[in-house]
Amino acid sequence: MTTNFLSELKDRGLVYQMTDEQALEELLNEESVKLYIGFDPTADSLHIGHLLPVLTLKRFQEQGHVPVALVGGGTGMIGDPSFKDAERSLNSTEIVESWANSLKNQLSRFIDFDDKTNPAILANNADWLTSMTLIDFLRDVGKNFTINYMMSKESVKRRIETGISYTEFAYQLLQAYDFLKLYETEGVKLQLGGSDQWGNITSGIELLRREKEVQGYGLTMPLIKKADGTKFGKTEGNAVWLDADKTSPYEFYQFWLNTDDRDAVQFLKYFTFLSLDEIAEIEKEFNEAPHERAAQKALAKEVTTLVHGEKSYEQAVKISKALFSGDIKELTAEEIKQGFKDVPSYEVSANDDLNLVELLVNSGIESSKRQAREDVQNGAIYINGDRIQDLDYVLSDKDKIENSFIVVRRGKKKYFLLTF
Repeated sequence: MTTNFLSELKDRGLVYQMTDEQALEELLNEESVKLYIGFDPTADSLHIGHLLPVLTLKRFQEQGHVPVALVGGGTGMIGDPSFKDAERSLNSTEIVESWANSLKNQLSRFIDFDDKTNPAILANNADWLTSMTLIDFLRDVGKNFTINYMMSKESVKRRIETGISYTEFAYQLLQAYDFLKLYETEGVKLQLGGSDQWGNITSGIELLRREKEVQGYGLTMPLIKKADGTKFGKTEGNAVWLDADKTSPYEFYQFWLNTDDRDAVQFLKYFTFLSLDEIAEIEKEFNEAPHERAAQKALAKEVTTLVHGEKSYEQAVKISKALFSGDIKELTAEEIKQGFKDVPSYEVSANDDLNLVELLVNSGIESSKRQAREDVQNGAIYINGDRIQDLDYVLSDKDKIENSFIVVRRGKKKYFLLTF
């Protein structure tokens, strides 16, 4: 346990708000503190919008504290209204339960549930919320809060004019009750969350004070915004998932590699476990030669390795180099699937003529035989990175990568995938 842990979190930009900084710092220096973050299952995977809180739990655990990952199997049935413009759609019990199980598996990749000194704890608020009656909830929780108090929260005030259901209005009380239950069952004293969770966190602290006469603490992290104004965590409108089946390690690596120059150094502080001194060295190198993209390369390496492992990182680098050089033959079928996930593909059937010109037309790569012949003769067609200028060239097994794919390139950057 280091005495300047809270200071380092602030130096990394990881602290947006906290309750009673001096008391919290003393608590963290004096004992192994149990703290929690809630993760509502709104999909079957976490995405990189969850990465900052997950890694912050990991930072606390490395300092000797005990992270509690609370999967919202109960609150996920409702949906948090915090800073949302509209009501969330409600999902079935079966779907939420399935998603909750998926999140449990992913969280175990980041925090250690088997550590010998301070193992992380996994909890699910469905264990207490789904068995609680409405009368119990109103008597034990609702009596502690006035309507004025609940309406004073920014997350609620923003929705009053457009409309908020009682279901979502009561969400902050459910989250407050989570804090109380985790204190009763695990001795949790600190809740972490994004800055949009401040109102929910302070409600939990208030409930602890009223019901247990105990001082709870809260700390929020900033909600990340990219320098160009676009939403962090999405690429081309799609979420960047932590599940390799939803976002491949190559796509994940490319997301970080393409980080804006203005964000790269700060993201190193947010998302990596490099020391601040190491990051300062990278920043110096980056400022001296921005075109070398030292900050982005370090960021992509660290985060991809952290989330998907070193082997997947090395594979992503290999795919990137192959696409840059055009030397496709070095890739495996699995690497082809990752690197060419979104390019147009054509499934070659047993009836297809494997003459190159014919196949270029049949697959839609070329609009006509005349255009196909012209492109082949002009050297604009490449098979697995090799330029082919023979009009009579016939594709064969030797062109297939692991008997599964042939990569066709037309011009400098237009790729097509033939599948077998």
